[in-house]
Amino acid sequence: MIEESFIVREPLLDPKQRVIGFQISWQQPDQNAEASTESLSALLEFVAVQLHDDDKGFLLGDSLLFLEAVPELLHAEGLKLLPAKNTVLILHKKYFADPETLAAVTELRQLGYGICLRGAEVTTLERAYFAQITHLEVKLNASNFASQAKVYAALKQSTVRMVARDITAWQDFDACSALGLDSFVGKLHLTPRPSTAPKTLNTSQTTILQLMEMVRKNADIQQLEAVVKRDATLAYKLLRYINSAGFGLRSEVQSLKHAVQMLGYSPLYRWLTLLLATASTSGYSPVLLETAIVRGRLAEILGQSKMSKSEAENLFVAGMFSLLDRLLGIPMEEVLSSIQLPEVVTEALISRGGTYGPFLALAEACELNSMLVGSLAESLKITPPDLNAAHMAALVWAKNVASVA
Repeated sequence: MIEESFIVREPLLDPKQRVIGFQISWQQPDQNAEASTESLSALLEFVAVQLHDDDKGFLLGDSLLFLEAVPELLHAEGLKLLPAKNTVLILHKKYFADPETLAAVTELRQLGYGICLRGAEVTTLERAYFAQITHLEVKLNASNFASQAKVYAALKQSTVRMVARDITAWQDFDACSALGLDSFVGKLHLTPRPSTAPKTLNTSQTTILQLMEMVRKNADIQQLEAVVKRDATLAYKLLRYINSAGFGLRSEVQSLKHAVQMLGYSPLYRWLTLLLATASTSGYSPVLLETAIVRGRLAEILGQSKMSKSEAENLFVAGMFSLLDRLLGIPMEEVLSSIQLPEVVTEALISRGGTYGPFLALAEACELNSMLVGSLAESLKITPPDLNAAHMAALVWAKNVASVA
């Protein structure tokens, strides 16, 4: 199964749009079909191995992993490889009628694993299941919102956490947050939130763009340092990023000059891209930043075996820039007019064409559960196991980087 299937993910958000975990699944040719026990077990074991380090333990920190399950999976050996406090198994209501399944659920709950109930009636409290579950999956029904609101208000008083799926509008997200829903799964974060605030670059963003242009032209170190020193916060954040675990340096970088000496201009450029994404004062969504980092890092990893190091680093920049318009709250045309990017990066951003375009499109498809994942991977001669391993590695790297944002 692992040799032919692709992992896709959806972020799990809290009401403040922070990423608190992921729902990870295999891409199914028929998206309405249930995955087999064998495939779910293979997914669970693969994810467990990729996200575990003998010295560091679970590599995603306090993030939750939501994984679809069937009764047979409750006894899978691979489940023991995942930390109980970080693992939530999604189990349909129909399986709870079986005494053996209930016994297995009870045993897992005693070990600390989470259980998310799917398929419950939203107009009733389903309290009979509360002793066995930690989460309840709910779907918003706009035509019956009033009665749902009463249920949500009652559930808020219990220990069961509500997880909303398929929220398609920001006003519904805000309404559910106000009603006490704890988390949200879906792709709403990729839809720009309506705003009447003026959309212009702030002072920090302008300074960072100036630095990026100087780095692109290999400006003298002293000139770069002079610009950075104008903004103490910018200098601090830059060095904080470079010294983060995501970069993996053995010794601490003390100055911009030291950073350039150790890293070179190309890596410095991509770190400035990260800073640009976090310099918004318009209240950008934290999930957008983490999504951009994963997208950029995944594209970079996929390109490392196909092109030079500097070209692969450009893939990271392309991935970050692909969401900069939403992160900064300004049109992509204005973003691209603010800095002169390499033509291949611009082509990838505008049309997903050129040398970099397919890598960016593939990284994007993995987060959208697009049916293009297979064909894009095949065109780039990237195998499913290699893509899946790169995907997990990008999640881990982004978690380290986003933690210092």
